[in-house]
Amino acid sequence: MTPNNPPSPAEAPLRPHSFDGIQEYDKRLPNWWLLTFYGAIVFGIVCWLRTQHFAGPDDAAQLRAELARIEAAKFASVSSLDDATLWKMSRNPVVVASGRATFSTTCVGCHLASLRGKDENPQAIGVNLTDQIWIHGGRPMEINSTINTGVPAKGMPTWGPILGPKKITELVAYVLSYHQEGEPVIAAPSTAPAVPAPVAGTPK
Repeated sequence: MTPNNPPSPAEAPLRPHSFDGIQEYDKRLPNWWLLTFYGAIVFGIVCWLRTQHFAGPDDAAQLRAELARIEAAKFASVSSLDDATLWKMSRNPVVVASGRATFSTTCVGCHLASLRGKDENPQAIGVNLTDQIWIHGGRPMEINSTINTGVPAKGMPTWGPILGPKKITELVAYVLSYHQEGEPVIAAPSTAPAVPAPVAGTPK
């Protein structure tokens, strides 16, 4: 094939090969084409690095996070609580994170950030919440009741009216996240002072 206005051999020499009687000029590709071509290469390398080496959470992790968020929203609308529901909440990362935030602003002063209270620092007011020894009951609903009503005699406020049901259940879930369902619950020995026995001959 011969173009209508062929360039001179000095401007664009012909390549030596031919195909089906057709030859091509040995001309440099246009700048816009080269920029598009090299830009596509750079874009591909950046995408590869982003997805394979510097990626954030993968799809599975994002799915788990979204399912946890949906489950936490369902827990917030539960009308009646029981031990099984509170145990499930204690395994939900969204609920536990909210409980941790509430604990850090209301409970950490007495029970410490580790939840170990007096066992870690004898000067602390609160008891250890990570062991299996409980003074007022270690079942989830018992813990919920203790936080709600408080223990004024020991300096623990009645948190129910202050925090509300949602934050109370999140607190319970956070405490339970340090425990396993079905673990033994050991009742602490009573710390109440012993009542002296009546002396013979005196009225009871």
